[in-house]
Amino acid sequence: MRDDIWLKEKLEKIWELLFPEIPKGNNVHVKFKGKSLRRFGCIKSKGKDSLIEINSLFKDERVPEYVIDTTLAHELVHYMHGFHSPLPRKYQHPHKGGIVDKELIKRGFGYNLKLEKVWAKNQWEKLFKIIKI
Repeated sequence: MRDDIWLKEKLEKIWELLFPEIPKGNNVHVKFKGKSLRRFGCIKSKGKDSLIEINSLFKDERVPEYVIDTTLAHELVHYMHGFHSPLPRKYQHPHKGGIVDKELIKRGFGYNLKLEKVWAKNQWEKLFKIIKI
């Protein structure tokens, strides 16, 4: 079952396996929240902690796990770049020059990224209209 505990375990595994050198400078929470056609996830500051929110519609099993994995990794890249984290800010803008995708590719998410983009283009809008959570 996809719930916040499942999501937390996914985040911890991705961090441990693919971002092991990135320090956890604060508490990082993750949860399903919101429903959006265009936003898969976001990272925010919550006091001294960081909060990663993933589209609640991704609880639906018809959303491939690689989409969730890639979204979590995307938000971790923002964290490592110092956006909504205590780590030093590396860039002025969070997406300029494709920095997130470049980092994801460097960390082995290139194939997942391609799959996610194809799925988002061909499947997401149709699925968005029928998911009821």
